[in-house]
Amino acid sequence: MSLLRILSTLRRGAHRTSLSFSSSRNPICTTFANSSLSGKPQVSYQNGYRSHKSNLHLLDPRLWIIFSGQAAILGYCGNIVLAEARDNMDESGLEKIEDGSVVSNIHTTKWRVFTDSGRDYFFQGKLEPAERLFGSAIQEAKEGFGERDPHVASACNNLAELYRVKKEFDKAEPLYLEAVSILEDFYGPEDVRVGATLHNLGQLYLVQRKLEEARACYERALKMKGRVLGHNHADFAETMYHLGTVLHLQGKDTDAEALILDSLKILEEGGQGESMTYIRRLRYLSQIYVRSNRLAEAENLQRKFLHMMELSKGWNSMEAITAAEALALTLRLSGKLEEALELFEKCLNAQKKLLPEGHIQIGGNLLHIAKTFMLQASQLGRTNNSEALSKLEKAKKYLENSTRIAKDVLLKLKNQKSKAQKHEKASATLRNYEHAALVILLQSFESLAALETSKNEIQEAKETNLHAAEDFLLQCVSAYKEFGCETQLQDSPEVKSEYLSCLKHLSALIGNKDTTLNSKESPISLPELKEEVRRIEIDLGSHKKG
Repeated sequence: MSLLRILSTLRRGAHRTSLSFSSSRNPICTTFANSSLSGKPQVSYQNGYRSHKSNLHLLDPRLWIIFSGQAAILGYCGNIVLAEARDNMDESGLEKIEDGSVVSNIHTTKWRVFTDSGRDYFFQGKLEPAERLFGSAIQEAKEGFGERDPHVASACNNLAELYRVKKEFDKAEPLYLEAVSILEDFYGPEDVRVGATLHNLGQLYLVQRKLEEARACYERALKMKGRVLGHNHADFAETMYHLGTVLHLQGKDTDAEALILDSLKILEEGGQGESMTYIRRLRYLSQIYVRSNRLAEAENLQRKFLHMMELSKGWNSMEAITAAEALALTLRLSGKLEEALELFEKCLNAQKKLLPEGHIQIGGNLLHIAKTFMLQASQLGRTNNSEALSKLEKAKKYLENSTRIAKDVLLKLKNQKSKAQKHEKASATLRNYEHAALVILLQSFESLAALETSKNEIQEAKETNLHAAEDFLLQCVSAYKEFGCETQLQDSPEVKSEYLSCLKHLSALIGNKDTTLNSKESPISLPELKEEVRRIEIDLGSHKKG
């Protein structure tokens, strides 16, 4: 990690750069593409007109092709980058140079129309027409500017980004590589524009969990951006942050943390310490702390961005609610159950004001509250049986409501699928909603099973339904079969993990039947369960390796 430490050292000692850089944090950004860094003007003839690649100063903003943006990891929105020709055309669309003569005409105009129209369709979620237009932009760029021109690289990058959003990774990669190759030939292998395109290629590899390839792209991009932009630039910080995410996924948390902290410091120094970009990175760092069981550090960060959300958005906002839920989950992990419960309930009251009745986020919060009550019951143990049972009864009511909401959502979505397929963007949103609902449903059923087991232990099997836990787990299996197996949800590692947990819990119950009273025959045999457990474990193992 010597490169990272060198870059970090340089950044801390660097003076604030005054370099002006044209870039965008938006999913769609617009820059320039038809310039040269060579010492002499490059002149060629196309369609009878003189094509002029002017000798511009290094700091001229028209030089920059920056393909910057935030990854879709985690999940998800794409970054289409649009490079435009210089805005010095006359009313007829003919591009002029300093002596007033006219240069490339129709191809420049068409290229811009295809690019801008493709962008507009992309924003509307109409990916098919956007794909056709970006493809036409590539063809027009090749015909008008030549096969190895930056306009071609820009158009290739745009189409590649669209394919990345559509998860058609095999189509995206060769387009990114072509863009990199063209820019390397045109500007040189160490040019910042090459680094910016490598950043996008790194995004593709990161989504695919090709971590070594992503790391190589980000490290090279970081070096180029640091040299040209300086170590205090927001684009440098962005690549630094994404490299940190890769290192975290590789288990190199110390280096990942250093990079993410440095990226946050750059934003703070640049006056972006309250931006949503800053908050997202802060949240990601807190998640690293949670996963590494550094709960006190996670709690501090989460309190910070909850405070920021309360000040900027107000408590009755979804942003503040999301921040509060994250903090409540960390508090619950830390054993601070009373404070966690208070926050969850506050979130629930706010959600009911902002969301329609039966919204899946309400179902998720009901599940969180129920689990907190169950932990409180567990803490009471046998010291106060009546209070423990009271907590479990409260938890059961919340769980029954969370299962009802999740099941209603899944049934409604099942009926809407045929209509949603006509609208790709809407369909993707519904899939995310469906995924959340199924995870909540499976967790709720297993929690109900655990709750019944706890009640049996407290009451010592008196006046209890000995088979209630098994029944809830069978409902969990049925829910997975009904809502997961016939959809893309069956490929979700999170859904499979919840399903696997239910299977193992059910296997343990059935395996212990010989020692229980009033046992009844289960619709699933123990060998069948073990075989299903083995199959799901293999599937999950394959996903981790991939």
